[in-house]
Amino acid sequence: MPIAILNGIQLSYDVTGTGPLVVMVMGSGSPGRVWRTYQTPALVKAGFRVATMDNRGIAPSHESVHGMTIDDLVADTAALINHLNGAPAHVVGTSMGARVVQELVLARPELVAKAVMLATAGRPHPLSRALNLGEQALHDESVQLPPQYAAAIKAMLNLSPYTLEDPTQAQQWLDIFEFSATAKPAPGVRAQLGMDRSRNRLADYARITTPSLVVGFADDQLAPAVFGREVAAAIPGARYVEIERCGHYGYLERPDEVNRVIIDFLTAPTR
Repeated sequence: MPIAILNGIQLSYDVTGTGPLVVMVMGSGSPGRVWRTYQTPALVKAGFRVATMDNRGIAPSHESVHGMTIDDLVADTAALINHLNGAPAHVVGTSMGARVVQELVLARPELVAKAVMLATAGRPHPLSRALNLGEQALHDESVQLPPQYAAAIKAMLNLSPYTLEDPTQAQQWLDIFEFSATAKPAPGVRAQLGMDRSRNRLADYARITTPSLVVGFADDQLAPAVFGREVAAAIPGARYVEIERCGHYGYLERPDEVNRVIIDFLTAPTR
Protein backbone atom coordinates (compact mmCIF):
# COMPACT_ATOMS: atom_id res chain seq x y z
CA MET A 1 0.00 0.00 0.00
CA PRO A 2 1.28 3.52 -0.77
CA ILE A 3 2.21 5.73 2.15
CA ALA A 4 1.97 9.51 1.99
CA ILE A 5 2.42 12.36 4.44
CA LEU A 6 -1.07 13.83 4.66
CA ASN A 7 -2.45 16.22 7.28
CA GLY A 8 0.98 16.12 8.88
CA ILE A 9 1.07 12.35 9.49
CA GLN A 10 2.03 9.16 7.69
CA LEU A 11 -1.10 7.68 6.11
CA SER A 12 -1.29 4.27 4.44
CA TYR A 13 -3.86 3.87 1.67
CA ASP A 14 -4.73 1.78 -1.38
CA VAL A 15 -6.55 2.70 -4.61
CA THR A 16 -8.22 0.26 -7.00
CA GLY A 17 -10.26 0.79 -10.17
CA THR A 18 -11.17 3.78 -12.29
CA GLY A 19 -14.08 6.19 -12.26
CA PRO A 20 -15.60 8.44 -9.60
CA LEU A 21 -13.75 8.18 -6.29
CA VAL A 22 -15.25 6.32 -3.33
CA VAL A 23 -13.31 6.64 -0.05
CA MET A 24 -13.97 3.90 2.52
CA VAL A 25 -13.51 4.72 6.23
CA MET A 26 -13.17 1.73 8.56
CA GLY A 27 -14.30 1.45 12.18
CA SER A 28 -12.08 1.45 15.26
CA GLY A 29 -9.36 -1.16 15.63
CA SER A 30 -9.57 -2.48 12.06
CA PRO A 31 -7.35 -1.88 9.01
CA GLY A 32 -8.66 -0.57 5.72
CA ARG A 33 -8.02 -3.90 3.98
CA VAL A 34 -11.20 -5.27 5.59
CA TRP A 35 -13.14 -3.43 2.88
CA ARG A 36 -11.22 -5.26 0.18
CA THR A 37 -12.88 -8.60 0.92
CA TYR A 38 -16.33 -7.64 -0.38
CA GLN A 39 -16.95 -3.91 -0.82
CA THR A 40 -13.97 -2.90 -2.96
CA PRO A 41 -14.48 -5.58 -5.67
CA ALA A 42 -18.20 -4.78 -5.93
CA LEU A 43 -17.63 -1.03 -6.18
CA VAL A 44 -14.84 -1.42 -8.75
CA LYS A 45 -17.09 -3.68 -10.82
CA ALA A 46 -19.77 -0.97 -10.63
CA GLY A 47 -17.37 1.55 -12.18
CA PHE A 48 -15.80 3.31 -9.21
CA ARG A 49 -12.25 4.09 -8.14
CA VAL A 50 -12.06 2.88 -4.54
CA ALA A 51 -9.66 4.17 -1.89
CA THR A 52 -9.22 2.36 1.41
CA MET A 53 -6.93 3.57 4.17
CA ASP A 54 -5.57 2.62 7.53
CA ASN A 55 -6.97 5.27 9.86
CA ARG A 56 -4.49 6.99 12.14
CA GLY A 57 -3.98 4.58 15.02
CA ILE A 58 -3.61 1.60 12.68
CA ALA A 59 -0.05 0.86 11.54
CA PRO A 60 1.61 1.50 9.16
CA SER A 61 -0.32 4.78 9.37
CA HIS A 62 0.78 7.04 12.22
CA GLU A 63 -0.40 5.48 15.46
CA SER A 64 -0.92 8.77 17.35
CA VAL A 65 -0.25 7.02 20.65
CA HIS A 66 -0.56 10.29 22.57
CA GLY A 67 -4.17 10.67 21.52
CA MET A 68 -6.41 11.77 18.68
CA THR A 69 -9.80 13.30 18.04
CA ILE A 70 -12.59 12.65 15.58
CA ASP A 71 -11.60 15.95 13.96
CA ASP A 72 -8.14 14.51 13.28
CA LEU A 73 -9.70 11.58 11.43
CA VAL A 74 -11.95 13.95 9.50
CA ALA A 75 -8.96 16.04 8.44
CA ASP A 76 -7.06 12.87 7.43
CA THR A 77 -9.94 11.77 5.20
CA ALA A 78 -10.23 15.22 3.65
CA ALA A 79 -6.49 15.24 2.96
CA LEU A 80 -6.70 11.85 1.23
CA ILE A 81 -9.53 13.04 -1.03
CA ASN A 82 -7.49 16.07 -2.03
CA HIS A 83 -4.34 13.97 -2.47
CA LEU A 84 -6.20 11.72 -4.91
CA ASN A 85 -7.76 14.71 -6.74
CA GLY A 86 -11.12 13.08 -6.18
CA ALA A 87 -13.32 15.88 -4.88
CA PRO A 88 -16.19 15.70 -4.66
CA ALA A 89 -15.88 12.04 -3.68
CA HIS A 90 -18.38 9.56 -2.36
CA VAL A 91 -17.47 8.59 1.21
CA VAL A 92 -18.58 5.41 2.99
CA GLY A 93 -17.92 4.69 6.66
CA THR A 94 -18.89 2.11 9.24
CA SER A 95 -19.17 2.49 13.03
CA MET A 96 -16.45 4.98 14.06
CA GLY A 97 -15.83 5.53 10.35
CA ALA A 98 -19.49 6.50 9.90
CA ARG A 99 -19.11 9.17 12.55
CA VAL A 100 -16.07 10.44 10.67
CA VAL A 101 -18.23 10.70 7.53
CA GLN A 102 -20.94 12.59 9.42
CA GLU A 103 -18.43 15.12 10.73
CA LEU A 104 -16.72 15.38 7.33
CA VAL A 105 -19.90 16.43 5.55
CA LEU A 106 -20.41 19.07 8.22
CA ALA A 107 -16.85 20.41 8.12
CA ARG A 108 -16.00 19.98 4.43
CA PRO A 109 -19.21 19.52 2.43
CA GLU A 110 -17.50 20.60 -0.80
CA LEU A 111 -15.38 17.43 -0.71
CA VAL A 112 -18.28 14.95 -0.58
CA ALA A 113 -20.73 14.12 -3.37
CA LYS A 114 -22.68 11.48 -1.43
CA ALA A 115 -22.26 10.06 2.07
CA VAL A 116 -23.02 6.55 3.32
CA MET A 117 -23.02 5.70 7.02
CA LEU A 118 -23.24 2.08 8.19
CA ALA A 119 -23.90 1.03 11.80
CA THR A 120 -23.78 4.57 13.08
CA ALA A 121 -24.97 6.71 15.98
CA GLY A 122 -25.25 10.40 16.73
CA ARG A 123 -25.38 10.38 20.51
CA PRO A 124 -23.72 8.60 23.42
CA HIS A 125 -25.33 5.73 25.31
CA PRO A 126 -24.43 4.37 28.79
CA LEU A 127 -23.92 0.80 27.56
CA SER A 128 -21.62 1.88 24.71
CA ARG A 129 -19.66 4.05 27.13
CA ALA A 130 -19.30 1.21 29.63
CA LEU A 131 -18.02 -1.15 26.93
CA ASN A 132 -15.60 1.48 25.64
CA LEU A 133 -14.23 2.16 29.13
CA GLY A 134 -13.86 -1.56 29.72
CA GLU A 135 -11.86 -1.97 26.52
CA GLN A 136 -9.62 0.92 27.54
CA ALA A 137 -9.06 -0.69 30.95
CA LEU A 138 -8.06 -3.99 29.35
CA HIS A 139 -5.40 -2.15 27.34
CA ASP A 140 -4.19 -0.04 30.28
CA GLU A 141 -3.89 -3.02 32.63
CA SER A 142 -2.29 -5.21 29.95
CA VAL A 143 -5.06 -7.78 30.31
CA GLN A 144 -5.25 -10.19 27.39
CA LEU A 145 -8.27 -12.48 27.45
CA PRO A 146 -7.78 -16.13 26.48
CA PRO A 147 -8.13 -16.19 22.67
CA GLN A 148 -11.05 -18.63 22.62
CA TYR A 149 -12.99 -16.55 25.15
CA ALA A 150 -12.15 -13.27 23.37
CA ALA A 151 -13.33 -14.80 20.08
CA ALA A 152 -16.63 -15.90 21.60
CA ILE A 153 -17.29 -12.46 23.10
CA LYS A 154 -16.44 -10.73 19.82
CA ALA A 155 -18.75 -13.04 17.89
CA MET A 156 -21.67 -12.45 20.24
CA LEU A 157 -21.17 -8.67 20.18
CA ASN A 158 -20.66 -8.23 16.44
CA LEU A 159 -22.62 -10.96 14.65
CA SER A 160 -26.29 -11.76 14.26
CA PRO A 161 -27.81 -14.73 16.11
CA TYR A 162 -28.89 -15.96 12.67
CA THR A 163 -25.25 -16.17 11.60
CA LEU A 164 -24.26 -17.99 14.78
CA GLU A 165 -27.12 -20.50 14.51
CA ASP A 166 -25.18 -22.30 11.78
CA PRO A 167 -22.38 -24.30 13.50
CA THR A 168 -20.17 -24.19 10.41
CA GLN A 169 -20.47 -20.43 10.01
CA ALA A 170 -20.05 -19.89 13.73
CA GLN A 171 -16.84 -21.93 13.79
CA GLN A 172 -15.43 -20.11 10.79
CA TRP A 173 -15.99 -16.76 12.48
CA LEU A 174 -14.61 -18.02 15.80
CA ASP A 175 -11.46 -19.23 14.04
CA ILE A 176 -10.95 -15.80 12.47
CA PHE A 177 -11.55 -13.96 15.73
CA GLU A 178 -9.36 -16.35 17.73
CA PHE A 179 -6.47 -15.84 15.33
CA SER A 180 -6.74 -12.05 15.61
CA ALA A 181 -7.07 -12.26 19.41
CA THR A 182 -3.54 -13.68 19.73
CA ALA A 183 -2.00 -10.40 18.56
CA LYS A 184 -0.75 -7.96 21.18
CA PRO A 185 -3.08 -4.93 21.44
CA ALA A 186 -1.60 -2.03 19.48
CA PRO A 187 -1.08 1.34 21.20
CA GLY A 188 -2.74 3.14 18.31
CA VAL A 189 -5.94 1.17 18.86
CA ARG A 190 -5.89 2.36 22.48
CA ALA A 191 -5.68 5.92 21.19
CA GLN A 192 -8.73 5.34 18.99
CA LEU A 193 -10.64 3.96 21.98
CA GLY A 194 -9.75 7.04 24.00
CA MET A 195 -11.41 9.55 21.65
CA ASP A 196 -14.18 11.67 23.14
CA ARG A 197 -17.56 10.10 22.39
CA SER A 198 -19.61 12.14 24.85
CA ARG A 199 -21.27 14.67 22.55
CA ASN A 200 -24.80 14.40 21.23
CA ARG A 201 -24.48 15.54 17.61
CA LEU A 202 -28.01 14.91 16.35
CA ALA A 203 -29.04 18.57 16.40
CA ASP A 204 -25.92 19.51 14.42
CA TYR A 205 -26.77 17.00 11.70
CA ALA A 206 -29.71 19.18 10.70
CA ARG A 207 -27.10 21.33 8.92
CA ILE A 208 -25.96 18.51 6.62
CA THR A 209 -26.81 19.18 2.99
CA THR A 210 -24.92 16.28 1.35
CA PRO A 211 -27.14 13.49 -0.07
CA SER A 212 -26.92 10.84 2.63
CA LEU A 213 -27.73 7.17 3.14
CA VAL A 214 -27.81 5.59 6.59
CA VAL A 215 -27.77 1.79 6.80
CA GLY A 216 -28.73 0.04 10.02
CA PHE A 217 -28.22 -3.62 10.83
CA ALA A 218 -31.25 -5.13 12.54
CA ASP A 219 -29.31 -7.28 15.04
CA ASP A 220 -26.57 -4.77 15.79
CA GLN A 221 -25.85 -4.67 19.52
CA LEU A 222 -23.00 -2.14 19.41
CA ALA A 223 -24.84 0.45 17.30
CA PRO A 224 -28.50 -0.57 17.53
CA ALA A 225 -30.54 0.22 14.44
CA VAL A 226 -32.59 2.79 16.35
CA PHE A 227 -29.46 4.97 16.57
CA GLY A 228 -29.09 4.88 12.79
CA ARG A 229 -32.75 5.79 12.38
CA GLU A 230 -32.13 8.81 14.62
CA VAL A 231 -29.20 9.94 12.47
CA ALA A 232 -31.23 9.57 9.29
CA ALA A 233 -34.12 11.50 10.81
CA ALA A 234 -31.75 14.31 11.83
CA ILE A 235 -30.20 14.74 8.35
CA PRO A 236 -32.55 16.57 5.96
CA GLY A 237 -33.59 14.30 3.11
CA ALA A 238 -31.48 11.34 4.26
CA ARG A 239 -32.50 7.85 3.22
CA TYR A 240 -32.56 5.03 5.77
CA VAL A 241 -32.29 1.32 4.97
CA GLU A 242 -32.30 -1.46 7.56
CA ILE A 243 -30.86 -4.85 6.69
CA GLU A 244 -32.18 -7.92 8.48
CA ARG A 245 -30.27 -10.87 9.94
CA CYS A 246 -26.94 -9.15 10.48
CA GLY A 247 -25.13 -7.48 13.34
CA HIS A 248 -22.43 -4.82 13.66
CA TYR A 249 -20.37 -6.57 10.99
CA GLY A 250 -23.30 -6.58 8.58
CA TYR A 251 -21.10 -5.53 5.67
CA LEU A 252 -19.27 -8.87 6.14
CA GLU A 253 -22.29 -10.99 7.10
CA ARG A 254 -24.61 -9.82 4.31
CA PRO A 255 -22.15 -8.26 1.85
CA ASP A 256 -24.21 -8.74 -1.31
CA GLU A 257 -27.19 -6.90 0.12
CA VAL A 258 -25.07 -4.18 1.71
CA ASN A 259 -23.15 -3.66 -1.54
CA ARG A 260 -26.36 -3.48 -3.56
CA VAL A 261 -27.80 -0.81 -1.27
CA ILE A 262 -24.61 1.25 -1.40
CA ILE A 263 -24.18 0.99 -5.18
CA ASP A 264 -27.85 1.73 -5.88
CA PHE A 265 -27.53 4.91 -3.82
CA LEU A 266 -24.23 6.03 -5.33
CA THR A 267 -25.38 5.46 -8.91
CA ALA A 268 -28.85 7.00 -8.52
CA PRO A 269 -29.36 10.47 -10.00
CA THR A 270 -29.01 13.26 -7.45
CA ARG A 271 -32.25 15.07 -6.88
